[in-house]
Amino acid sequence: MVKGVVFDMDGVLVDSEPFWQLAEMEVFPQHGVPITLEDTLKTQGLRIDHVVQFWFSRHPWQGATPRQVEQQILDAMVKVIQDKGQPMTGVLTTLDTLHQAGIPMAVATSSPHLLMEATLEKLAIGHYFRATCSAEHLPLGKPHPQVYLDAVDALNLHATECLAIEDSFNGLLAAKAARMHTLAIPDADHRGDPRYVIADRQYLSLEEFSLEHWL
Repeated sequence: MVKGVVFDMDGVLVDSEPFWQLAEMEVFPQHGVPITLEDTLKTQGLRIDHVVQFWFSRHPWQGATPRQVEQQILDAMVKVIQDKGQPMTGVLTTLDTLHQAGIPMAVATSSPHLLMEATLEKLAIGHYFRATCSAEHLPLGKPHPQVYLDAVDALNLHATECLAIEDSFNGLLAAKAARMHTLAIPDADHRGDPRYVIADRQYLSLEEFSLEHWL
């Protein structure tokens, strides 16, 4: 029985994955990285410092430090979230359903606190969450489970009592490693990915969410 729900943020609460792709495709070429739209899918769900390190190890650049490149991407992300951020389909209804049922909720994201706060403020949904956890300062981000374990602990529940809602495979691995129930909502580029079979359920969007499925 599910007693708590923990949401990933990017691609689950907010339609931000295209924004990440645009930000990366804007910033990385400035430093000589020949990144394509398809390339951005290789790092989906990873923490931004891991994304930058992924590309730096393959196309080392001179001048700007990896940390400076991270900040350039984050600055671009905050601006576009503030300008264009929209909730994913079914998010507001799902949050309200869980709230009305008295199910405590949390956010567990690989994104930095700055971006998480900007997103929750833009969508006006911060009041739904008892805890908001970022992997920003953890030794490892997803697919390591620590950010999910932190969120579950903040809800004062056991991981086996909680549902994680994820869009990326890296995030799904993190939730499974934490021993949570899992709901995967892959984006259009990953809906046919056979790896997502490890999820307990797959939806096309949160419009399909039914609390009865998890009680």
